[in-house]
Amino acid sequence: MHNKAIILADGAFPQHTIPLDMLKSGMDIICCDGATTKLVAAGMEPSYIVGDLDSIPQDLKVKYADRLVYMPDQDTNDLTKAINFSIEKAYDTIYILGATGLREDHTLGNISLLIQYAMKGINVQMLTDYGTFIPLLATATLKSYKRQQISIFQLTTDTLITTSGLMYAVDKRAFRQWWEGTLNEALSDTFEVRFDKGEVIVFLSH
Repeated sequence: MHNKAIILADGAFPQHTIPLDMLKSGMDIICCDGATTKLVAAGMEPSYIVGDLDSIPQDLKVKYADRLVYMPDQDTNDLTKAINFSIEKAYDTIYILGATGLREDHTLGNISLLIQYAMKGINVQMLTDYGTFIPLLATATLKSYKRQQISIFQLTTDTLITTSGLMYAVDKRAFRQWWEGTLNEALSDTFEVRFDKGEVIVFLSH
């Protein structure tokens, strides 16, 4: 079994070549319920369809009956259900697509959930048409390219962040508001984000 999979959420369907090429790469695609319609319309097929199945047309329910994973729990969203399913299937690297766009409240909620998913022990990234969100639970060196746009979001107020390899250096700083770590820029092909506790989400532009 491949250890990598894509989860396609029911937000804006990818338009940029990077997420689109990923969808076409041959990895298993786990659709969040209603996202199935968009995937099929783009000429691709789901490997699994996960959720309460209230947003998928009846004809697709019949066509993909052998791939439906019914999870009626109303205490969590379909994206989290798909993550939990992917862990049960032993995938350890997950690329989330289609989780932004459309409703802004869903976008913010989905991005914030990345930390929770990382805490489950999987390597998870969220790709949009503009870049990639990566959750960090500890110090990390990330691949980049010169002049790549970088933003850092701190989720815990007592986290002290230090960076290297970015145009605007950060030295043991706590970002008290979301905007404070945005609009930075990579100087070369890697940069480092160091912190000794807390959670951080990094955005890298395409």
